[in-house]
Amino acid sequence: MYDYLIVGAGLFGAVFAREAAAAGKRCLVIDKRSHIAGNIYTEDVEGIAVHRYGAHIFHTNNKAVWDYVNRFATFNRYTNSPVANYKGELYNLPFNMNTFNKMWGVVTPAEAQAKIDEQRAAHYTAHPQNLEEQAINLVGVDIYEKLIKGYTEKQWGRPCTALPAFIIQRLPVRLTFDNNYFNALYQGIPNEGYTALVANLLQGVEVRLDTDYLADRAALDALARKVVYTGPIDAYFDACYGALQYRSVRFETEVLDCPNYQGNAVINYTDAETPYTRIIEHKHFVFASTEPGTKTVISREYSAEWKPGDEPYYPVNDAENGALYARYKALADARPGVIFGGRLGEYKYYDMDRVIEAALACVQRELNG
Repeated sequence: MYDYLIVGAGLFGAVFAREAAAAGKRCLVIDKRSHIAGNIYTEDVEGIAVHRYGAHIFHTNNKAVWDYVNRFATFNRYTNSPVANYKGELYNLPFNMNTFNKMWGVVTPAEAQAKIDEQRAAHYTAHPQNLEEQAINLVGVDIYEKLIKGYTEKQWGRPCTALPAFIIQRLPVRLTFDNNYFNALYQGIPNEGYTALVANLLQGVEVRLDTDYLADRAALDALARKVVYTGPIDAYFDACYGALQYRSVRFETEVLDCPNYQGNAVINYTDAETPYTRIIEHKHFVFASTEPGTKTVISREYSAEWKPGDEPYYPVNDAENGALYARYKALADARPGVIFGGRLGEYKYYDMDRVIEAALACVQRELNG
Protein backbone atom coordinates (compact mmCIF):
# COMPACT_ATOMS: atom_id res chain seq x y z
CA MET A 1 0.00 0.00 0.00
CA TYR A 2 1.41 3.36 -1.05
CA ASP A 3 0.84 6.56 0.88
CA TYR A 4 0.50 8.55 -2.34
CA LEU A 5 -0.31 7.67 -5.93
CA ILE A 6 1.01 10.64 -7.93
CA VAL A 7 -0.56 10.97 -11.35
CA GLY A 8 1.89 12.79 -13.61
CA ALA A 9 5.70 12.76 -13.63
CA GLY A 10 5.99 16.46 -14.41
CA LEU A 11 7.44 19.12 -12.15
CA PHE A 12 4.56 19.30 -9.64
CA GLY A 13 4.36 15.53 -9.23
CA ALA A 14 8.14 15.10 -9.03
CA VAL A 15 8.59 17.77 -6.35
CA PHE A 16 5.69 16.36 -4.32
CA ALA A 17 7.14 12.85 -4.60
CA ARG A 18 10.64 14.01 -3.63
CA GLU A 19 9.48 15.75 -0.46
CA ALA A 20 6.99 13.07 0.55
CA ALA A 21 9.58 10.33 0.05
CA ALA A 22 12.14 12.31 2.05
CA ALA A 23 9.61 12.39 4.89
CA GLY A 24 9.34 8.61 4.81
CA LYS A 25 6.19 8.31 2.71
CA ARG A 26 5.90 5.58 0.10
CA CYS A 27 5.06 7.06 -3.30
CA LEU A 28 4.18 5.64 -6.70
CA VAL A 29 4.45 8.06 -9.64
CA ILE A 30 2.67 7.15 -12.88
CA ASP A 31 2.52 8.86 -16.24
CA LYS A 32 0.67 8.00 -19.43
CA ARG A 33 3.64 9.12 -21.52
CA SER A 34 6.71 7.02 -22.17
CA HIS A 35 8.98 9.50 -20.40
CA ILE A 36 9.21 11.54 -17.22
CA ALA A 37 9.35 15.37 -16.93
CA GLY A 38 6.03 16.21 -18.60
CA ASN A 39 6.21 19.24 -20.86
CA ILE A 40 9.69 20.23 -19.69
CA TYR A 41 11.09 17.00 -21.16
CA THR A 42 14.37 17.47 -23.03
CA GLU A 43 15.94 14.86 -25.30
CA ASP A 44 19.30 14.56 -27.02
CA VAL A 45 19.21 15.10 -30.79
CA GLU A 46 22.58 15.34 -32.57
CA GLY A 47 24.19 16.17 -29.23
CA ILE A 48 21.76 19.07 -28.69
CA ALA A 49 19.30 19.19 -25.78
CA VAL A 50 15.95 19.64 -27.56
CA HIS A 51 12.94 20.99 -25.65
CA ARG A 52 10.36 18.64 -27.16
CA TYR A 53 7.31 20.52 -25.91
CA GLY A 54 8.55 24.06 -26.41
CA ALA A 55 11.10 26.35 -24.82
CA HIS A 56 11.35 26.34 -21.03
CA ILE A 57 13.57 28.94 -19.36
CA PHE A 58 13.74 28.81 -15.60
CA HIS A 59 13.46 32.23 -13.95
CA THR A 60 12.53 33.30 -10.46
CA ASN A 61 12.95 35.95 -7.79
CA ASN A 62 12.42 33.36 -5.08
CA LYS A 63 15.84 32.46 -3.66
CA ALA A 64 14.42 29.46 -1.78
CA VAL A 65 13.09 27.98 -5.03
CA TRP A 66 16.35 28.77 -6.85
CA ASP A 67 18.35 27.06 -4.10
CA TYR A 68 15.95 24.11 -4.22
CA VAL A 69 16.33 23.41 -7.96
CA ASN A 70 20.09 23.82 -7.70
CA ARG A 71 20.13 20.82 -5.36
CA PHE A 72 19.09 18.68 -8.32
CA ALA A 73 20.79 20.35 -11.30
CA THR A 74 23.54 22.76 -12.25
CA PHE A 75 22.15 25.72 -14.20
CA ASN A 76 23.87 27.74 -16.89
CA ARG A 77 23.56 31.53 -17.09
CA TYR A 78 21.22 31.64 -20.08
CA THR A 79 19.39 34.97 -20.38
CA ASN A 80 16.23 35.05 -22.47
CA SER A 81 16.53 37.77 -25.13
CA PRO A 82 13.98 36.96 -27.84
CA VAL A 83 13.72 38.78 -31.15
CA ALA A 84 10.55 39.65 -33.04
CA ASN A 85 10.46 39.25 -36.83
CA TYR A 86 7.76 41.36 -38.48
CA LYS A 87 7.89 40.81 -42.25
CA GLY A 88 11.69 40.76 -42.15
CA GLU A 89 12.06 43.66 -39.71
CA LEU A 90 13.80 42.54 -36.51
CA TYR A 91 12.93 44.04 -33.12
CA ASN A 92 14.26 43.30 -29.65
CA LEU A 93 11.91 42.07 -26.94
CA PRO A 94 10.75 43.09 -24.42
CA PHE A 95 9.91 46.58 -25.69
CA ASN A 96 12.98 48.69 -24.92
CA MET A 97 15.13 51.42 -26.38
CA ASN A 98 16.46 49.07 -29.06
CA THR A 99 12.85 48.40 -30.10
CA PHE A 100 11.87 52.07 -30.10
CA ASN A 101 14.95 53.14 -32.03
CA LYS A 102 14.19 50.57 -34.75
CA MET A 103 10.46 51.43 -34.74
CA TRP A 104 10.64 55.25 -34.75
CA GLY A 105 14.29 56.29 -34.96
CA VAL A 106 14.21 57.82 -31.48
CA VAL A 107 17.50 57.96 -29.58
CA THR A 108 16.79 59.13 -26.05
CA PRO A 109 14.39 57.79 -23.41
CA ALA A 110 12.57 61.15 -23.42
CA GLU A 111 11.97 60.88 -27.17
CA ALA A 112 10.73 57.33 -26.82
CA GLN A 113 8.35 58.24 -23.99
CA ALA A 114 7.01 61.18 -25.95
CA LYS A 115 6.32 58.96 -28.97
CA ILE A 116 4.56 56.35 -26.83
CA ASP A 117 2.46 59.02 -25.10
CA GLU A 118 1.52 60.56 -28.46
CA GLN A 119 0.41 57.20 -29.85
CA ARG A 120 -1.54 56.26 -26.75
CA ALA A 121 -3.34 59.59 -26.56
CA ALA A 122 -4.44 59.45 -30.20
CA HIS A 123 -6.41 56.21 -29.68
CA TYR A 124 -7.06 56.13 -25.93
CA THR A 125 -10.11 54.21 -24.68
CA ALA A 126 -11.32 55.16 -21.21
CA HIS A 127 -12.73 51.72 -20.43
CA PRO A 128 -11.05 49.12 -22.69
CA GLN A 129 -13.40 46.26 -23.51
CA ASN A 130 -10.96 43.98 -25.31
CA LEU A 131 -7.29 43.16 -25.72
CA GLU A 132 -6.84 45.48 -28.70
CA GLU A 133 -8.08 48.53 -26.82
CA GLN A 134 -6.05 47.61 -23.76
CA ALA A 135 -2.83 47.09 -25.75
CA ILE A 136 -3.17 50.39 -27.60
CA ASN A 137 -3.79 52.14 -24.29
CA LEU A 138 -0.51 50.70 -23.02
CA VAL A 139 1.89 51.01 -25.97
CA GLY A 140 0.16 52.74 -28.87
CA VAL A 141 -0.78 51.68 -32.39
CA ASP A 142 2.61 50.99 -34.05
CA ILE A 143 3.87 48.50 -31.49
CA TYR A 144 0.44 46.90 -31.26
CA GLU A 145 0.09 46.46 -35.02
CA LYS A 146 3.61 45.14 -35.62
CA LEU A 147 4.55 43.25 -32.48
CA ILE A 148 1.34 42.25 -30.66
CA LYS A 149 -1.68 41.85 -32.93
CA GLY A 150 -0.62 39.12 -35.37
CA TYR A 151 1.27 37.07 -32.79
CA THR A 152 -1.55 37.21 -30.23
CA GLU A 153 -4.24 36.30 -32.74
CA LYS A 154 -2.21 33.29 -33.91
CA GLN A 155 -1.55 32.27 -30.33
CA TRP A 156 -5.19 32.41 -29.23
CA GLY A 157 -6.95 31.67 -32.52
CA ARG A 158 -9.23 34.67 -31.98
CA PRO A 159 -9.18 38.32 -33.07
CA CYS A 160 -7.79 40.67 -30.44
CA THR A 161 -11.14 42.46 -30.40
CA ALA A 162 -12.70 39.20 -29.12
CA LEU A 163 -10.10 38.59 -26.39
CA PRO A 164 -10.63 40.00 -22.89
CA ALA A 165 -8.62 43.05 -21.88
CA PHE A 166 -7.32 41.39 -18.70
CA ILE A 167 -5.06 39.04 -20.67
CA ILE A 168 -2.58 41.91 -20.88
CA GLN A 169 -3.07 43.98 -17.75
CA ARG A 170 0.34 45.47 -18.46
CA LEU A 171 3.08 45.27 -21.06
CA PRO A 172 6.76 45.70 -20.17
CA VAL A 173 8.07 49.00 -21.52
CA ARG A 174 11.70 49.71 -20.69
CA LEU A 175 13.36 53.00 -21.41
CA THR A 176 16.76 51.29 -21.29
CA PHE A 177 18.76 49.17 -23.74
CA ASP A 178 18.04 45.98 -21.78
CA ASN A 179 17.07 42.90 -23.82
CA ASN A 180 16.65 40.61 -20.78
CA TYR A 181 13.06 39.42 -21.17
CA PHE A 182 12.60 38.21 -17.61
CA ASN A 183 13.21 40.77 -14.93
CA ALA A 184 14.23 38.05 -12.46
CA LEU A 185 17.16 37.71 -10.09
CA TYR A 186 17.82 34.08 -11.06
CA GLN A 187 17.64 32.64 -14.55
CA GLY A 188 19.07 29.71 -16.46
CA ILE A 189 18.62 26.24 -17.93
CA PRO A 190 19.98 22.98 -16.48
CA ASN A 191 23.26 22.05 -18.14
CA GLU A 192 22.14 18.42 -18.47
CA GLY A 193 18.57 19.31 -19.50
CA TYR A 194 15.30 19.26 -17.60
CA THR A 195 14.86 15.50 -17.90
CA ALA A 196 17.96 14.99 -15.76
CA LEU A 197 16.61 17.52 -13.22
CA VAL A 198 13.34 15.58 -12.88
CA ALA A 199 15.17 12.25 -12.80
CA ASN A 200 17.18 13.53 -9.84
CA LEU A 201 13.99 14.66 -8.11
CA LEU A 202 12.52 11.18 -8.61
CA GLN A 203 15.64 9.27 -7.57
CA GLY A 204 14.60 6.42 -5.29
CA VAL A 205 10.88 6.88 -6.07
CA GLU A 206 8.99 4.15 -7.95
CA VAL A 207 7.86 5.34 -11.39
CA ARG A 208 5.63 3.57 -13.90
CA LEU A 209 5.39 5.01 -17.40
CA ASP A 210 2.88 4.27 -20.18
CA THR A 211 0.21 4.07 -17.48
CA ASP A 212 -3.08 5.86 -18.16
CA TYR A 213 -4.69 6.69 -14.84
CA LEU A 214 -8.12 7.55 -16.22
CA ALA A 215 -8.27 4.27 -18.17
CA ASP A 216 -7.73 2.16 -15.03
CA ARG A 217 -8.69 4.48 -12.21
CA ALA A 218 -10.32 2.04 -9.80
CA ALA A 219 -7.40 -0.40 -9.78
CA LEU A 220 -4.82 2.37 -9.41
CA ASP A 221 -6.77 4.20 -6.70
CA ALA A 222 -6.80 0.99 -4.69
CA LEU A 223 -2.99 1.07 -4.50
CA ALA A 224 -2.70 4.16 -2.33
CA ARG A 225 -4.14 6.00 0.63
CA LYS A 226 -4.27 9.30 -1.30
CA VAL A 227 -4.04 10.44 -4.91
CA VAL A 228 -2.17 13.50 -6.19
CA TYR A 229 -3.72 14.23 -9.57
CA THR A 230 -2.01 16.61 -12.03
CA GLY A 231 -4.04 15.79 -15.14
CA PRO A 232 -6.89 17.89 -16.59
CA ILE A 233 -9.45 18.54 -13.87
CA ASP A 234 -12.43 18.29 -16.24
CA ALA A 235 -11.22 14.89 -17.51
CA TYR A 236 -11.07 13.59 -13.94
CA PHE A 237 -14.80 14.31 -13.62
CA ASP A 238 -15.56 12.91 -17.11
CA ALA A 239 -16.27 16.45 -18.34
CA CYS A 240 -19.64 16.24 -16.61
CA TYR A 241 -20.19 19.98 -16.92
CA GLY A 242 -18.62 20.21 -20.37
CA ALA A 243 -15.00 20.46 -21.53
CA LEU A 244 -12.72 23.27 -20.46
CA GLN A 245 -11.03 24.99 -23.38
CA TYR A 246 -7.29 24.92 -23.99
CA ARG A 247 -4.89 26.09 -26.63
CA SER A 248 -2.54 23.44 -27.93
CA VAL A 249 0.77 23.70 -29.79
CA ARG A 250 2.06 21.66 -32.71
CA PHE A 251 5.80 21.44 -33.34
CA GLU A 252 7.70 20.88 -36.57
CA THR A 253 11.25 19.94 -35.56
CA GLU A 254 14.07 19.66 -38.10
CA VAL A 255 17.74 18.78 -37.99
CA LEU A 256 19.55 21.16 -40.34
CA ASP A 257 22.97 20.73 -41.93
CA CYS A 258 24.27 24.09 -40.80
CA PRO A 259 25.94 25.19 -37.58
CA ASN A 260 23.69 28.21 -36.93
CA TYR A 261 20.25 28.85 -38.43
CA GLN A 262 18.97 32.08 -36.86
CA GLY A 263 21.56 33.24 -34.34
CA ASN A 264 19.18 33.30 -31.39
CA ALA A 265 17.28 30.75 -29.30
CA VAL A 266 13.85 32.36 -29.80
CA ILE A 267 12.51 34.40 -32.71
CA ASN A 268 8.82 35.32 -32.68
CA TYR A 269 7.03 35.84 -36.00
CA THR A 270 4.57 38.62 -35.28
CA ASP A 271 2.94 39.10 -38.69
CA ALA A 272 -0.37 37.39 -39.42
CA GLU A 273 0.82 35.85 -42.70
CA THR A 274 3.50 33.58 -41.19
CA PRO A 275 1.58 30.52 -39.97
CA TYR A 276 3.82 29.68 -37.01
CA THR A 277 4.27 31.81 -33.91
CA ARG A 278 7.99 31.33 -33.41
CA ILE A 279 11.10 29.33 -34.23
CA ILE A 280 13.24 27.85 -31.49
CA GLU A 281 16.88 27.02 -32.20
CA HIS A 282 17.71 24.72 -29.32
CA LYS A 283 21.49 24.88 -29.33
CA HIS A 284 21.40 28.54 -28.32
CA PHE A 285 19.90 27.66 -24.94
CA VAL A 286 23.41 26.54 -24.00
CA PHE A 287 26.68 28.16 -24.89
CA ALA A 288 27.14 26.13 -28.04
CA SER A 289 29.17 28.85 -29.74
CA THR A 290 32.28 27.37 -28.10
CA GLU A 291 31.59 24.06 -29.87
CA PRO A 292 29.33 25.01 -32.77
CA GLY A 293 29.23 21.61 -34.48
CA THR A 294 27.99 21.12 -38.02
CA LYS A 295 24.26 20.68 -37.35
CA THR A 296 21.49 22.52 -35.58
CA VAL A 297 17.92 21.67 -34.52
CA ILE A 298 15.00 24.05 -34.95
CA SER A 299 11.33 23.78 -33.98
CA ARG A 300 8.53 25.79 -35.54
CA GLU A 301 5.57 26.28 -33.21
CA TYR A 302 1.99 26.38 -34.47
CA SER A 303 -0.75 27.35 -32.06
CA ALA A 304 -4.03 25.46 -32.40
CA GLU A 305 -7.38 24.96 -30.71
CA TRP A 306 -7.24 21.93 -28.46
CA LYS A 307 -9.21 18.83 -29.42
CA PRO A 308 -9.34 15.36 -27.81
CA GLY A 309 -6.05 13.57 -28.37
CA ASP A 310 -4.01 16.79 -28.39
CA GLU A 311 -1.84 17.94 -25.52
CA PRO A 312 -3.55 20.78 -23.61
CA TYR A 313 -1.07 23.63 -23.11
CA TYR A 314 -2.70 26.91 -22.14
CA PRO A 315 -6.03 27.46 -20.39
CA VAL A 316 -8.33 29.85 -22.24
CA ASN A 317 -8.63 32.57 -19.63
CA ASP A 318 -12.04 34.06 -20.26
CA ALA A 319 -15.11 34.49 -18.09
CA GLU A 320 -16.90 31.44 -19.50
CA ASN A 321 -14.03 29.04 -18.80
CA GLY A 322 -13.37 30.65 -15.44
CA ALA A 323 -16.94 29.99 -14.37
CA LEU A 324 -16.77 26.41 -15.65
CA TYR A 325 -13.52 25.76 -13.80
CA ALA A 326 -15.10 27.09 -10.59
CA ARG A 327 -17.74 24.35 -10.85
CA TYR A 328 -15.07 21.67 -11.26
CA LYS A 329 -13.06 23.19 -8.41
CA ALA A 330 -16.08 22.79 -6.14
CA LEU A 331 -16.25 19.10 -7.07
CA ALA A 332 -12.51 18.72 -6.45
CA ASP A 333 -12.71 20.37 -3.04
CA ALA A 334 -15.42 17.91 -2.05
CA ARG A 335 -13.49 14.86 -3.26
CA PRO A 336 -11.86 13.16 -0.25
CA GLY A 337 -8.44 11.65 -0.63
CA VAL A 338 -7.58 13.43 -3.89
CA ILE A 339 -5.25 16.43 -4.24
CA PHE A 340 -5.47 18.41 -7.50
CA GLY A 341 -2.33 20.28 -8.53
CA GLY A 342 -0.33 21.73 -11.42
CA ARG A 343 -1.36 23.66 -14.50
CA LEU A 344 -3.95 21.09 -15.63
CA GLY A 345 -5.24 20.11 -12.21
CA GLU A 346 -5.78 23.78 -11.35
CA TYR A 347 -6.57 25.02 -14.90
CA LYS A 348 -3.92 27.69 -14.49
CA TYR A 349 -0.86 28.74 -16.42
CA TYR A 350 2.14 28.29 -14.12
CA ASP A 351 5.73 29.36 -14.59
CA MET A 352 8.09 26.64 -13.40
CA ASP A 353 9.08 28.41 -10.20
CA ARG A 354 5.41 28.84 -9.28
CA VAL A 355 4.81 25.13 -9.89
CA ILE A 356 7.60 24.32 -7.45
CA GLU A 357 6.29 26.83 -4.89
CA ALA A 358 2.81 25.33 -5.15
CA ALA A 359 4.06 21.73 -4.90
CA LEU A 360 6.25 22.49 -1.88
CA ALA A 361 3.38 24.27 -0.12
CA CYS A 362 1.01 21.42 -0.95
CA VAL A 363 3.26 18.67 0.35
CA GLN A 364 4.03 20.61 3.52
CA ARG A 365 0.33 20.98 4.22
CA GLU A 366 0.01 17.23 3.78
CA LEU A 367 2.96 16.34 5.96
CA ASN A 368 2.02 18.81 8.70
CA GLY A 369 -1.71 18.10 8.55
